[in-house]
Amino acid sequence: MIDLFKEAVLLIDLPEHNLEKGDVGVVVEIHRNHEGYEVEFMTKEGRTIAVETLMANQVRAIGKRDVWHVRELQEAA
Repeated sequence: MIDLFKEAVLLIDLPEHNLEKGDVGVVVEIHRNHEGYEVEFMTKEGRTIAVETLMANQVRAIGKRDVWHVRELQEAA
């Protein structure tokens, strides 16, 4: 379960939206008692990459043992 405005880790690749497993977004809406989430993914500078509706099994909360990783966004052609 992930609370509103908390970070969520993507558990799947979404290449059509330029998102990769491990990308971190912020929950901006909770659907059906945490069955799904609306998650906003942004660059470090705050530019929105995508806002995706995801099922609970497609994201997870940030854990205490997680290590942050940075990747350069590949712009769509």
